[in-house]
Amino acid sequence: MEAVAWTAIGLLAVAVFGNMAGLYHLGNRIDAQGAAVSARIDVLGARIEAQGASLSARIDGLSARIDALSARMDEHMGRPAG
Repeated sequence: MEAVAWTAIGLLAVAVFGNMAGLYHLGNRIDAQGAAVSARIDVLGARIEAQGASLSARIDGLSARIDALSARMDEHMGRPAG
């Protein structure tokens, strides 16, 4: 009967430590996935910032062109007819 008790204790110990090792491994895998996702988000963030800078430059260029056309129209409208 004593052997049965020690066998049960041994099986429980193996089950507990096995689960702890499995959870540790799962935690490491989750951390690795989190790092991979974080790296991808950083890359996408950089791409979005670059596109934003490009768009800003294009808008500034368009604004300058509109200002030049407005000045030409103001000059034209200031001339007397005829």
